[in-house]
Amino acid sequence: MPTYEYKCDECGNSFELNHSMKETPTVFCPNCKNQARKHITGGSGFILKGLSSNIAGNLGTKCGKQETCCGKETPCEIRPCDK
Repeated sequence: MPTYEYKCDECGNSFELNHSMKETPTVFCPNCKNQARKHITGGSGFILKGLSSNIAGNLGTKCGKQETCCGKETPCEIRPCDK
């Protein structure tokens, strides 16, 4: 379940709450018991790891002019081995 950040307009308290994306609950501040609003944040990023790091833009020598990344016998002309 996603974690959402809420902020109380009365006391300024910020807190997190887990609930379904389909759910729109009425949320009350745990400090002052007034209604809180969902606080829009920048979100969180994610990091791609593993053998297919060229998806994340780190091409290195894969799919460059030195090596192939898709099994061709000749080096790739278009990165990353676009067809």
